[in-house]
Amino acid sequence: MTVVAVVAAVLLVAAAMITGFRILAGPNTLDRVVGIDSLIAIAASGLAVWAAYSKNTTVVPAIVALSLVGFLGSAAVSRFRVRDDR
Repeated sequence: MTVVAVVAAVLLVAAAMITGFRILAGPNTLDRVVGIDSLIAIAASGLAVWAAYSKNTTVVPAIVALSLVGFLGSAAVSRFRVRDDR
């Protein structure tokens, strides 16, 4: 189980770094919003890996809260987005 958790953690860190680049270098706001939403999903996945590794279920509400915040944030941005025309 330790090997699987380490491999999953390394892959999640790599995904977070790539997503961080997308957030910083995104040409428009929608790219940045998708990057932030992906980063929230990666954080929730990291918490899930930690919960499975440590056999600790007290982080499940945090996973649900992160998922809810990610969904509501994406829905709000898509609803109230202003064009990036220059």
